[in-house]
Order: sequence, then structure tokens, then C-alpha cells
Amino acid sequence: MASELCLILLLLLPFPSHSADPDPLQDFCIADLKGTISVNGFPCKLASNVTSDDFFFDGLSQEGSTNNSFGSSVTQGNVLAFPGLNTLGISMNRVDIAPGGLNPPHSHPRAAESGILVQGKLLVGLLTTGNVFYSKNLTAGQMFVIPRGLVHFQLNVGQEKALIFTAFNSHLPGAVVLPLNLFASTPSVPDNVLTKAFQVEQTVIDEIKSKFGG
Repeated sequence: MASELCLILLLLLPFPSHSADPDPLQDFCIADLKGTISVNGFPCKLASNVTSDDFFFDGLSQEGSTNNSFGSSVTQGNVLAFPGLNTLGISMNRVDIAPGGLNPPHSHPRAAESGILVQGKLLVGLLTTGNVFYSKNLTAGQMFVIPRGLVHFQLNVGQEKALIFTAFNSHLPGAVVLPLNLFASTPSVPDNVLTKAFQVEQTVIDEIKSKFGG
């Protein structure tokens, strides 16, 4: 009787989804980015208006500019750039990092991330909610995984440019880039919050903000 009850419970329980997004109920749903309603996805383009181009995207083929303060560039291949991903629960990014450059500490609130280093040498690190730090130096061909929502970074520790392709289980994973969120938000985070949080003087906060145009 107990075994039968367990079997019934297993049959009634929903199977876990492999995607962080809701499962689609149709073959495809090319996003209508001009739609007025967006709840866990965009409205679908009329099937009669769908073309072959809607299923292909070349945005990750071009190297991004690393001529910035971080020395890195993230080219996003999410639903906003590639509407064909709408409701499919997947997306990809291209990350270019100059020698000594950094993809700064950030998190993805709506997705787990996996990545493969195509070129270069990287230090990849992540922090858990228990404040434990994990890291490893990677070379071309090696992969990494970042659980959903955890803070992580990639630092180029080699002598050449590094190239990563990352994949997410969401069509719009989002990105919380810590230095930009804290020191370049609109409106600004109150200075007394930052001085207290980082235990520094106001002049330090002013100097950091000035580097981000604040």
C-alpha cells in the first residue's frame, strides 16, 4: 500500500522543467518586440509573417570592443536581440576580454549559466550565498557552470584576448553588474548607504562614482 501511494504521488507531482522559463505551448513564438503586453515572454508574431530569417542570428559572430574601463565586452544573444528565442527558455552570450581585462562581478537572476572558453586563459570565480569563493584557471576548451543568481566573474590572466561563449536556460536571463548597479544607478544609491556598506569615507565613494560617470 505504501509503495502504491508513493507511485501515485510521483505521478501527480509535476516533472521539473529543464528551463527557467515557462514551457512553450506551440512549435514556435517569434517575439513581436513591439507588442504591448509582455508577461514571461513577448506576444507571438503572426505565423503568416514568420520567415526563415526569424530562426537564425549572426550577432555573436563579431568581436566586441574591449576599449572600456573593464577591458571586456558582452554581446547578448537573448530574446531582445534574437526574437526567435521567445518562450524557448534558452539564450547565449559572446564575451570578449582583453589581456588583463575583467568581466566584472555580476549575477543572472533568471538563469543558470554554462560557458566554454574558446580562446585564451581565464580565472573564473563565483561566490555562494554562504560567502564561499570558488575559482579555477581555465584554458581553451574547458567549461564552467554558474548556478542561477550567484555572483561570478571572469578575469583574463593570459597574454592574448580571451573569447567565451555562454549559454543560459532563459530567453532573458538578466544581468546585475555589481559595480554599475551600486555606483552608476539612476537615481543614485544614497552615499550614506555606500559609505556604511563599504566602511569607507565619502571621498572614496566620490572617486569610485567618478570612474563610472557619476
